[in-house]
Amino acid sequence: MIDALISSKTRIKLLLKFFLNSNTRGYLRGLESEFGESSNAIRQELNRLEEAGMLTSEYEGNRKYFRANTEHPLFKEVHNILRKYIGLDQVIEQVIAKLGKVKKVFLVGEFSKGLDSPIIDLLIIGDIDKKYLLELVDRAEKLISRKIRYIVYHPDEEDEIDWSRFEPEPLLLWAENGTT
Repeated sequence: MIDALISSKTRIKLLLKFFLNSNTRGYLRGLESEFGESSNAIRQELNRLEEAGMLTSEYEGNRKYFRANTEHPLFKEVHNILRKYIGLDQVIEQVIAKLGKVKKVFLVGEFSKGLDSPIIDLLIIGDIDKKYLLELVDRAEKLISRKIRYIVYHPDEEDEIDWSRFEPEPLLLWAENGTT
C-alpha cells in the first residue's frame, strides 16, 4: 500500500525506523547493516529527509545520529500513516478496544525498533479474558495480513515487568484514557 505512494524502499524503511517510534535514532553505518543496503542510497535519503526538516541530526564523536523531528508539521500525519500501513489502527480497533479492562498496550519487538516485520509484538497490561483475546487476534490477523504475538500481564504484575529486556524502549500504543 505505502509502496504505491513512496517508490523508494529505502525511504520507507527510514520512515518506519524514525517515525513509528520517535525515540529511535540511527547513524549511517548502523542503518547500512540493519537494512542490508548500500550506504550511498541510505545517505541520499537521510539527506533528503533532513533537508525537508523531517529528521534532525546530532554528532556523537565522529558519528552523525538522526532521529525524527517531532516538531515537524507533518510528523503526526506520517506517524499515523505508518500505523495504518502496519495495521496498528486495526489492532487497536479490533482487539484492544473490545477487550474491556485493558490498562496499557505497548509495541515491542521489530516494529518498536522501526523495522518492518510480518509479526506485531505487543505487551498488554490488563485484566482480560485470554480466550476472547485469541478470537479477536485471529480476526485482526486476517484483516491486516500480519501475525500478532502478545504477552499479557495483570495490572498487579506491572511492577514486576523487566523493561530493560526491551530495546529500544517499548512504544506506548494505547492507555486507559485512549490511544496515544
